[in-house]
Amino acid sequence: MKIDGSIFFLGCHSLEKINEFYRDFLGLELFKDQGSCRIYSVPSGGMIGFCEHLPVEAGMFSPIVTFLTEFVDDFYEKALRLEMSPNKPSVNERFGIYHFFLKDPDGHRVEIQKFLD
Repeated sequence: MKIDGSIFFLGCHSLEKINEFYRDFLGLELFKDQGSCRIYSVPSGGMIGFCEHLPVEAGMFSPIVTFLTEFVDDFYEKALRLEMSPNKPSVNERFGIYHFFLKDPDGHRVEIQKFLD
């Protein structure tokens, strides 16, 4: 017996705006469009899904959806060009990462990071 995959679901107000962020900005592939939910494949495994029938529970500090990339600065520059108001990338010595945060269309915190070790 084993787990074959995972999907992390979040509520959203507009699947179209979510699609612009997760597919067009981040480059995730749409795995399945279920009408009121869309599921995106995350490289290296797992999926993230958004549903219009779920409540949007974006708080000031959580949840955080983190995407790993070697191209933190490139994503930061792209976010600036698209006027997404990211915070400036920085090194977090405590966790050994280089990262920045921005918000998706529904206010969920998205972290773009790479491990430094």
